[in-house]
Amino acid sequence: MNDDTLHGGLVDPITEKPHFNRTDSKIAVAGHPIHAMLVAFPIALTSCTLGADVLYWWTGDAFWARAGLWAAGAGFLFGLLAGLSGTAELLLVRGIRSRSASWTHFVIAVMLLSIIGANWGYRLTGYEQAVLPYGLLLSLFAVGFTGFTGWHGGKLVFEYQIGVSSTGS
Repeated sequence: MNDDTLHGGLVDPITEKPHFNRTDSKIAVAGHPIHAMLVAFPIALTSCTLGADVLYWWTGDAFWARAGLWAAGAGFLFGLLAGLSGTAELLLVRGIRSRSASWTHFVIAVMLLSIIGANWGYRLTGYEQAVLPYGLLLSLFAVGFTGFTGWHGGKLVFEYQIGVSSTGS
């Protein structure tokens, strides 16, 4: 009996394709992936946008509507930076590119960036008028998508060790 018969004819991609296991970050500073460092900002700013919207709804203070405008804008711009570094990782590292979970994370993250951008763009025409109800709804939607995207990104790091240096830098 050979190995193929023992395993039902399945092929182990790690032994068949050694590049599959090479997932070290190519876009990094001193071994620390840029994408992992940048994603914290749009995550936090998306949550801050929702918080500012809720506080505006509760208090009616224009300060919170203006804070939501700035948080949404900064979240979008930092999201673009995180997205560019993540896209570069996806395209440059074959071991990342060959996993379908990486593409799922990419697609969801692009959708999230679209929501955050729409939320910011909507506020640019009048930040106080934009909060209720559509700004608040977009913020809720963005926070939900942030959790969904983050879950998939975390799965890549914790289950597949994507972007984790194997050299112990």
